[in-house]
Amino acid sequence: MLIGYARVSTTDQTLNLQKDALIHAGCTQIFTDTISGTTTERKGLDGAFSHLRSGDTLVVWRLDRLGRSLKHLIETITELNNKQIGFKSLTENIDTTTSGGKLIFHIFGALAEFERDIIRERTNAGLQAARARGRKGGRPKALTTKELAMLRVLYQDKTNTIADICKTLNISRATLYRFVQKV
Repeated sequence: MLIGYARVSTTDQTLNLQKDALIHAGCTQIFTDTISGTTTERKGLDGAFSHLRSGDTLVVWRLDRLGRSLKHLIETITELNNKQIGFKSLTENIDTTTSGGKLIFHIFGALAEFERDIIRERTNAGLQAARARGRKGGRPKALTTKELAMLRVLYQDKTNTIADICKTLNISRATLYRFVQKV
């Protein structure tokens, strides 16, 4: 059975073009959403997924109607494949129920993995370059060595309240107690 899914981003747009294409492709039921593709919760897509059974095929007009990103698209199609559900995109002419469609899908997956690896390599190279220049990553320390010494003196003087110490050093109570435990 062919199950269709159509989505538009705003209420100004119409689903007619997508619905017509899905009906022409032979979809027996069509689920729709009028919501941004970046939104994680899509009731129409959830409905389509709950309706799909092993041997069925999910049909979309274009790939961007289904996935928020290439990574999300690949995860979604992999999930369908694991449930033995086919996927078909009409505009891009991709059909995972055929060997050619599976090949195209695997190429997309390989490209997405390649992209993730390149990003990871660039990030690591940037961190190494920063370390070579003497920079350290992470959040800056809340107190300098001088301020830490001042904290010790203020805290040992029992006439100072915790609120006054925090206000003087411009720190929170949690920060004060964290440093006091180290003293």
